[in-house]
Amino acid sequence: MQSNTPFSFFLISLLVSNPSLAQQPSEPKLRIVVVSGQGTLNNIHSRSNPAPVVEVQDENRKPLAGVPVVFFLPSQGPGGLFANGTATLTANTDMQGRAAASGIRFNPQTGSFDIRVTASYQGETASATITETNVIGSSSRGGGGGGIGFGTKAWIILGISAGAAVAAAILATRSKTSTPGPPPVVITAGTPTVGPPQ
Repeated sequence: MQSNTPFSFFLISLLVSNPSLAQQPSEPKLRIVVVSGQGTLNNIHSRSNPAPVVEVQDENRKPLAGVPVVFFLPSQGPGGLFANGTATLTANTDMQGRAAASGIRFNPQTGSFDIRVTASYQGETASATITETNVIGSSSRGGGGGGIGFGTKAWIILGISAGAAVAAAILATRSKTSTPGPPPVVITAGTPTVGPPQ
């Protein structure tokens, strides 16, 4: 036993001098996972842009229902306001542990911005950031464009123009290479004659 005593003292001194060796890294007790919204392009002229969605999970990565989640839009620069007229929205998670930042009215300033997200549950807090970009034109998701964007219109016009040019070329080629038909019938008036009735 006494032969191991110096080694035991060495281990104890090592753990005392570096406490991180004695502790196993633990999973956070509360976490926010961004489900949708990261990298989204928001059409500033549309009111149908997709809402950012997050999921709140416990340390076992199980979704938590009924957790209040607060979304914060930037106070200046690109961003917007929620339907309540403020830059802050609180939403509770549903049965799948999800909460959405619905009803954002994006301002006319283009550029990227961060939506900060926080959640609190049983004394634990978690946070996340969702980065989005305000643009002029279509949003990055289906149904959020609010109409045909400039680029799409340009391609449609280009396609119609190209089709018309091809049709004109085909007609011009046919008119040059077609075989002549029968000569046209020409009717000329003769000299009138007057005679007794028959």
